[in-house]
Amino acid sequence: MARTKETRANAAPGAGTIFALRAIGLVILARWLFSMADLDAGASLLAMLSSPWACINLVFLFLLIFLPGARAVAERPFHPLPQWLRQALRLFAFLGFLFAVWSVGAFTASAGWRRAANAVAASNGWLLAAPALYAAVLWICRPRALWRTNIAARRFAIGRYAVALDPVTRTVIVWAERRKVGQYDARELSVRWAAGQRVRTTPTPTPTVAFGTAGEPAGSGASLGSAAAPSLAHGAFGRRPKIELLWDSPAAAGHNRQTVFRTALTTEGDRVAARALDTSLQQV
Repeated sequence: MARTKETRANAAPGAGTIFALRAIGLVILARWLFSMADLDAGASLLAMLSSPWACINLVFLFLLIFLPGARAVAERPFHPLPQWLRQALRLFAFLGFLFAVWSVGAFTASAGWRRAANAVAASNGWLLAAPALYAAVLWICRPRALWRTNIAARRFAIGRYAVALDPVTRTVIVWAERRKVGQYDARELSVRWAAGQRVRTTPTPTPTVAFGTAGEPAGSGASLGSAAAPSLAHGAFGRRPKIELLWDSPAAAGHNRQTVFRTALTTEGDRVAARALDTSLQQV
């Protein structure tokens, strides 16, 4: 496949994520330095050394600004960061968000709404902006698949799992976020729709993928896949419908009927991708 040359006007996918994280880190660092500008260097250093929370923030800001190991690559547009860095940023951002919300909430409960509003105005809105920045880091580093669903390119994103199907070699590669789960024979994979969920009898039309086998019509398996995959709605008590990708290999003794992954269909895009994957696997 021909690749587009990456220039400054055509940055690699994922560069925006790196830029956003570094910008948030620089904003937090600038505000922190501004808050400590009234103290001298010695008092600031002693205050940081005596505060475990300050040390945690220093590590968080270092990771957020320098982003060690981060690199924008076209093959993983939604995961330019190493997995350990994403997990570390999520942990520190969650701790920072809890601390910021607890601090603002405790001050509001003790001082009252009027003094809290005056404090927000005196800090130029920083008391509200700080929790929002930590929440933004949490949202950017959320679990997600490597790419968006592209049925024409035979790439499917379901929850945090990404599935790439190669019709020439008839192989399927499954990724969990940035970690490679495995490579499988497409003829040994199948999609199982979780039992016990409410289904609607009218299926939603899904784009199909033809595999052009000799002597076989291009759309022979499309109707089978659409009929086999039910149109799932939310189950009782708001439970999300789930699907399983099963691997049943006659050659793998003792490992037959293994579950590759099981995930919930949280969005309409996940449901469409699951239908398209089911149809594509039945056409192999």
